[in-house]
Amino acid sequence: MKETNVTRLVKIALIGALYTALTLVIAPLSFSTVQFRISETLTLLPLFSPLGIWGVTFGCFLSNLLGFLLGTNPIGLIDAVCGTLATLIAALITHRIGRISFASMEVGKARLVRALLAPVPVVVSNGLIVGLELALVFGGNPGESLPYIWMFQGVSVAIGEIVICYTLGMLLTFALYRADLYKKLFPMTRTV
Repeated sequence: MKETNVTRLVKIALIGALYTALTLVIAPLSFSTVQFRISETLTLLPLFSPLGIWGVTFGCFLSNLLGFLLGTNPIGLIDAVCGTLATLIAALITHRIGRISFASMEVGKARLVRALLAPVPVVVSNGLIVGLELALVFGGNPGESLPYIWMFQGVSVAIGEIVICYTLGMLLTFALYRADLYKKLFPMTRTV
């Protein structure tokens, strides 16, 4: 059965809605200076399909915007731009990791390598971009202390990403690899 554009849009919207719901349900932890967004589990979906890129990017934008409008996102509207940019960059790189050919490896080992590499762009992108965003918003005097505040904020964001992506994200990734479930969810996906 051929997947239509409407089907693709629905899948993107569903990923975005799930990301938003998971972010807002634990809003205080999702938007604090030390962030633990359960929704970041979904940032590994671009490993399997480009639909994941647009779904998590849309979900991040919507979460940050709604968080601001509901008063749970103290960073403000800048997070809807900078946080979403960090997610988009990470999603694009994660998708590229999913396309890497490991021809000399057996399928199981290649999948393991991809799964272990997939969270790296998420951790680095969010650590650098969201860390800088938090340092600028909450850092006070942007003088000599900014690099230290940025480093502290970036490390705290990266730690949250590592915890979520390498626990829940790995569970999701291996669940999708098991019995090739990702092929049923994203039928246009190239075999990985």
